[in-house]
Amino acid sequence: MRQDKKRFSLTWVLDEEAIAYDHKSDGMYPLLTNDRSLTASEVFCAHKRQPEVEKRFCQAKSGLEIAPVLLKNEGRVEALFFCYFLALLLCALIERELRLAMAREGISELPLYPEERVTSRPTSEQVFRLFSLTERHTISRDGETVQAFDPDLTDLQKQVLGLLGVPLISYCRG
Repeated sequence: MRQDKKRFSLTWVLDEEAIAYDHKSDGMYPLLTNDRSLTASEVFCAHKRQPEVEKRFCQAKSGLEIAPVLLKNEGRVEALFFCYFLALLLCALIERELRLAMAREGISELPLYPEERVTSRPTSEQVFRLFSLTERHTISRDGETVQAFDPDLTDLQKQVLGLLGVPLISYCRG
């Protein structure tokens, strides 16, 4: 039995006109904006901040777990988005305050990653993870607190609270 083998061949031709046309835009970086009051330099500077904005959207989806929700009332949709906006704002403010305090105190790094690995740019997610297992228990009788068991904060937790300006009494109320 005879088998025919198919072979393919490839041929090409350079399109000199297309190459010349594309050559005119080599090295160009087009940016579009709807804000006509910005100069080209200001548009470029604004564009350079895009990764920061993208990180916040990523944080909204991962850390805050934004997910599709069915809301029939427009007011509720706006209220939910406002809550997410406030949460993102608080995350950004925590990061900003902590980083400014680190710079003010001359602290270059904090061991906020697992296995006490250090970071020079702490995130709110790392701070929340640091305090995620912190618990306070109370024993009550007839609505009155009989005994409270305050959390034993680590030195790192105390340091972060101090940098954020949060008094330790916030975790040790009697």
